[in-house]
Amino acid sequence: MKPKISFVIPAKNEQGSVEILYEEIIEVLKKMTQAPDALKNSFEIIFIDDGSTDDTFEILKKLYEKNKHLKIIRMRGNFGKSAALQVGFDAALGNIIFTMDADLQDNPKEIPKFLDKINEGYDLVSGWKKKRYDSQIQKVIPSRIINFLTRTLIGIPIHDTNCGFKAYRREVVQNLNLYGELYRFIPVIAYKQNFKVGEVEVLHRKRLYGKTKFGWERGIKGILDLLTIIFLTGFIRRPGHFFGSLGLGSFFLGFLIGLYIAYLRITTGSIQSRHPLLFLGMLLMIIGIQFISTGLLAEMIVYSRRKLDYTPAIKEALGVQGKLYTN
Repeated sequence: MKPKISFVIPAKNEQGSVEILYEEIIEVLKKMTQAPDALKNSFEIIFIDDGSTDDTFEILKKLYEKNKHLKIIRMRGNFGKSAALQVGFDAALGNIIFTMDADLQDNPKEIPKFLDKINEGYDLVSGWKKKRYDSQIQKVIPSRIINFLTRTLIGIPIHDTNCGFKAYRREVVQNLNLYGELYRFIPVIAYKQNFKVGEVEVLHRKRLYGKTKFGWERGIKGILDLLTIIFLTGFIRRPGHFFGSLGLGSFFLGFLIGLYIAYLRITTGSIQSRHPLLFLGMLLMIIGIQFISTGLLAEMIVYSRRKLDYTPAIKEALGVQGKLYTN
């Protein structure tokens, strides 16, 4: 029997938090389930240990030995949150999939809010930490700038695309292909795929254990990632249109310059001091041809691409079936 709800929780060096978070989730689910027997097969919790160097995996392994609805995936090293989430999504069996951060800043008591919103017809529901207890310089200010730019440039109607606390219908995660830092913009990807995206306001708790994984460079990376996601969501299925438009514009401008130079040569018998303009026209036409060629190559890549496979990055998997091997 497949579980109704899956929890996908990446963790790196969270030895002080993972067991507490697990117990909090269980407590909330027990209150939500009227019959105790129904709880056994109604959910699963998947922790992905993304290269922890402390006792995170050992603690999770002990929890797994006592609770068979728990699944543990251990990466061979730190591959990043996108890879960890994608591995968790591939292993999840639930119709509704939650993601949470393992640092206890997400409160499982908010789970019913997300389910209520999903039941209203939304495909992805993202948390909005309206009041935050993070460092203003390290996280809050960069996050608000990136979210403002995202709302302005893309038009997505939510305040925080990067909140780790989210709920998805299964159809959404099946259409994700995460890598790099794209996890920050999952709602944008879903929104551009015409899924219905909404948000709920959630309480933010202060970090009690461990250290934040983000520094000042987060804002710089966020802006670069925003540019990436604008291109991917706008032209991922038609990159030839993007590069082709640039190429045709450049080639046409160069061609006009060439016509002008030819006109001067015919009417005056000399192009006089127009040699720099001639070289500019030739350069623009060459660049145009290169852009068009790049667009055609990009179309070929998109046509033949496959979903990224992170299976080789997994060191150990407990309780996971399918393409992920088990120990």
